[in-house]
Amino acid sequence: MIKERRKIHPQKFMMWIAIGSMAMAFAGLTSGFLVRQAQGNWRYYELPSMFWYSTVAVVISSITMIMGVRAFKERQMPRFRLFISTTLVLGILFGLLQYGGFYQLYHQLQQIRINGETLKQAAPVRIDGNPSESFLFIIAGLHLAHMAGGVIGLIIVFFRAFSTRVKVYNATGLEIIATYWHFVDILWVYLFVFFLANQ
Repeated sequence: MIKERRKIHPQKFMMWIAIGSMAMAFAGLTSGFLVRQAQGNWRYYELPSMFWYSTVAVVISSITMIMGVRAFKERQMPRFRLFISTTLVLGILFGLLQYGGFYQLYHQLQQIRINGETLKQAAPVRIDGNPSESFLFIIAGLHLAHMAGGVIGLIIVFFRAFSTRVKVYNATGLEIIATYWHFVDILWVYLFVFFLANQ
Protein backbone atom coordinates (compact mmCIF):
# COMPACT_ATOMS: atom_id res chain seq x y z
CA MET A 1 0.00 0.00 0.00
CA ILE A 2 1.46 3.33 -1.09
CA LYS A 3 1.75 5.81 1.73
CA GLU A 4 -0.10 9.05 1.01
CA ARG A 5 2.16 12.07 0.75
CA ARG A 6 1.81 14.58 3.53
CA LYS A 7 0.51 17.81 2.04
CA ILE A 8 1.77 21.20 3.20
CA HIS A 9 -0.82 23.39 4.91
CA PRO A 10 -2.16 26.04 2.45
CA GLN A 11 -1.36 28.90 4.84
CA LYS A 12 2.16 27.60 5.37
CA PHE A 13 2.57 27.32 1.60
CA MET A 14 1.48 30.96 1.20
CA MET A 15 3.95 31.97 3.90
CA TRP A 16 6.81 30.28 2.04
CA ILE A 17 5.75 32.06 -1.17
CA ALA A 18 5.80 35.38 0.69
CA ILE A 19 9.20 34.60 2.24
CA GLY A 20 10.59 33.73 -1.20
CA SER A 21 9.33 37.06 -2.58
CA MET A 22 10.82 39.02 0.32
CA ALA A 23 14.14 37.21 0.01
CA MET A 24 14.31 38.08 -3.69
CA ALA A 25 13.47 41.73 -2.96
CA PHE A 26 16.28 42.07 -0.41
CA ALA A 27 18.68 40.18 -2.69
CA GLY A 28 17.86 42.75 -5.37
CA LEU A 29 18.45 45.65 -2.97
CA THR A 30 21.82 44.35 -1.78
CA SER A 31 22.84 43.65 -5.37
CA GLY A 32 21.90 47.22 -6.27
CA PHE A 33 24.01 48.37 -3.30
CA LEU A 34 27.08 46.59 -4.71
CA VAL A 35 26.50 47.83 -8.27
CA ARG A 36 26.19 51.44 -7.12
CA GLN A 37 29.22 51.07 -4.84
CA ALA A 38 31.34 49.98 -7.82
CA GLN A 39 30.47 53.20 -9.65
CA GLY A 40 32.40 55.34 -7.15
CA ASN A 41 31.55 58.45 -5.09
CA TRP A 42 30.71 56.10 -2.23
CA ARG A 43 30.92 57.09 1.42
CA TYR A 44 32.09 54.53 3.99
CA TYR A 45 31.00 54.85 7.61
CA GLU A 46 30.96 52.87 10.86
CA LEU A 47 27.79 51.38 12.30
CA PRO A 48 27.02 52.26 15.95
CA SER A 49 27.30 49.57 18.64
CA MET A 50 23.48 49.67 18.99
CA PHE A 51 23.26 47.54 15.84
CA TRP A 52 25.45 44.88 17.48
CA TYR A 53 23.18 44.81 20.53
CA SER A 54 20.07 44.57 18.36
CA THR A 55 21.61 41.61 16.52
CA VAL A 56 22.22 39.79 19.80
CA ALA A 57 18.63 40.48 20.87
CA VAL A 58 17.17 39.14 17.64
CA VAL A 59 19.28 35.97 17.68
CA ILE A 60 18.20 35.22 21.26
CA SER A 61 14.57 35.87 20.26
CA SER A 62 14.78 33.11 17.66
CA ILE A 63 15.98 30.71 20.35
CA THR A 64 13.14 31.65 22.70
CA MET A 65 10.67 31.28 19.83
CA ILE A 66 11.88 27.73 19.15
CA MET A 67 11.51 26.89 22.84
CA GLY A 68 8.08 28.49 22.92
CA VAL A 69 6.78 26.42 20.00
CA ARG A 70 8.19 23.28 21.62
CA ALA A 71 6.50 24.11 24.93
CA PHE A 72 3.17 24.71 23.16
CA LYS A 73 3.33 21.34 21.39
CA GLU A 74 4.08 19.68 24.73
CA ARG A 75 1.14 21.60 26.24
CA GLN A 76 3.37 23.22 28.84
CA MET A 77 1.42 26.48 28.87
CA PRO A 78 3.33 28.30 31.64
CA ARG A 79 6.61 27.71 29.77
CA PHE A 80 4.95 28.69 26.48
CA ARG A 81 3.74 31.98 27.96
CA LEU A 82 7.18 32.69 29.37
CA PHE A 83 9.00 32.09 26.08
CA ILE A 84 6.46 33.94 23.95
CA SER A 85 6.56 36.90 26.33
CA THR A 86 10.36 36.89 26.20
CA THR A 87 10.34 36.72 22.40
CA LEU A 88 7.94 39.66 22.22
CA VAL A 89 10.05 41.74 24.61
CA LEU A 90 13.19 40.96 22.61
CA GLY A 91 11.43 41.88 19.36
CA ILE A 92 10.40 45.25 20.79
CA LEU A 93 13.92 45.70 22.19
CA PHE A 94 15.32 45.05 18.71
CA GLY A 95 13.20 47.86 17.31
CA LEU A 96 14.24 50.27 20.07
CA LEU A 97 17.93 49.46 19.60
CA GLN A 98 17.59 49.94 15.85
CA TYR A 99 15.98 53.33 16.46
CA GLY A 100 18.87 54.19 18.80
CA GLY A 101 21.39 53.17 16.15
CA PHE A 102 19.76 55.28 13.46
CA TYR A 103 19.46 58.20 15.87
CA GLN A 104 23.22 58.04 16.48
CA LEU A 105 23.94 57.88 12.75
CA TYR A 106 21.67 60.86 12.13
CA HIS A 107 23.09 63.08 14.87
CA GLN A 108 26.73 62.10 15.49
CA LEU A 109 29.52 63.34 13.26
CA GLN A 110 31.73 60.83 11.47
CA GLN A 111 34.86 61.52 9.44
CA ILE A 112 33.94 61.45 5.76
CA ARG A 113 35.64 58.65 3.82
CA ILE A 114 34.98 58.55 0.07
CA ASN A 115 36.40 55.60 -1.90
CA GLY A 116 39.15 55.01 0.68
CA GLU A 117 40.16 58.68 0.94
CA THR A 118 39.58 60.39 4.29
CA LEU A 119 38.50 64.01 3.88
CA LYS A 120 39.08 66.79 6.40
CA GLN A 121 35.36 66.97 6.97
CA ALA A 122 32.88 65.31 9.31
CA ALA A 123 29.17 64.82 8.86
CA PRO A 124 26.41 62.56 10.22
CA VAL A 125 25.04 59.66 8.17
CA ARG A 126 21.65 60.65 6.74
CA ILE A 127 19.14 59.26 4.29
CA ASP A 128 19.46 62.29 2.00
CA GLY A 129 23.27 62.17 1.94
CA ASN A 130 25.61 60.04 -0.14
CA PRO A 131 24.00 57.11 -2.06
CA SER A 132 25.61 54.67 0.41
CA GLU A 133 23.75 56.37 3.25
CA SER A 134 20.44 56.23 1.37
CA PHE A 135 20.90 52.51 0.70
CA LEU A 136 21.52 51.82 4.39
CA PHE A 137 18.39 53.65 5.56
CA ILE A 138 16.18 52.16 2.84
CA ILE A 139 17.32 48.54 3.25
CA ALA A 140 17.47 48.53 7.07
CA GLY A 141 14.27 50.58 7.31
CA LEU A 142 12.42 48.16 5.02
CA HIS A 143 13.62 45.27 7.16
CA LEU A 144 12.43 47.06 10.30
CA ALA A 145 8.97 47.39 8.71
CA HIS A 146 8.91 43.62 8.10
CA MET A 147 10.07 43.10 11.68
CA ALA A 148 7.15 45.24 12.89
CA GLY A 149 4.81 42.82 11.12
CA GLY A 150 6.38 39.99 13.09
CA VAL A 151 5.96 41.90 16.37
CA ILE A 152 2.27 42.41 15.59
CA GLY A 153 1.95 38.65 15.05
CA LEU A 154 3.70 38.03 18.38
CA ILE A 155 1.34 40.43 20.16
CA ILE A 156 -1.63 38.43 18.84
CA VAL A 157 -0.01 35.17 20.03
CA PHE A 158 0.79 36.79 23.39
CA PHE A 159 -2.83 37.76 24.06
CA ARG A 160 -4.09 34.36 22.93
CA ALA A 161 -1.60 32.67 25.25
CA PHE A 162 -3.05 34.53 28.23
CA SER A 163 -6.67 34.24 27.09
CA THR A 164 -9.09 32.48 29.46
CA ARG A 165 -10.95 30.81 26.59
CA VAL A 166 -10.83 27.06 26.05
CA LYS A 167 -7.48 26.19 24.48
CA VAL A 168 -7.31 24.54 21.07
CA TYR A 169 -3.91 22.94 20.74
CA ASN A 170 -3.43 23.55 17.04
CA ALA A 171 0.12 24.71 16.39
CA THR A 172 -0.36 25.71 12.72
CA GLY A 173 -0.82 29.43 13.33
CA LEU A 174 2.04 29.52 15.82
CA GLU A 175 4.33 27.67 13.40
CA ILE A 176 3.52 30.17 10.63
CA ILE A 177 4.39 33.13 12.86
CA ALA A 178 7.52 31.33 14.10
CA THR A 179 8.64 30.68 10.51
CA TYR A 180 8.17 34.33 9.61
CA TRP A 181 9.99 35.42 12.78
CA HIS A 182 12.98 33.19 12.06
CA PHE A 183 13.08 34.52 8.50
CA VAL A 184 13.23 38.20 9.49
CA ASP A 185 15.81 37.31 12.17
CA ILE A 186 18.07 35.50 9.70
CA LEU A 187 17.49 38.29 7.18
CA TRP A 188 18.76 40.89 9.65
CA VAL A 189 21.86 38.82 10.47
CA TYR A 190 22.56 38.61 6.72
CA LEU A 191 22.04 42.36 6.25
CA PHE A 192 24.15 43.23 9.29
CA VAL A 193 27.07 41.10 8.08
CA PHE A 194 26.62 42.60 4.60
CA PHE A 195 26.80 46.16 5.96
CA LEU A 196 29.81 45.33 8.13
CA ALA A 197 31.64 43.85 5.15
CA ASN A 198 30.99 47.00 3.13
CA GLN A 199 31.53 49.75 5.69
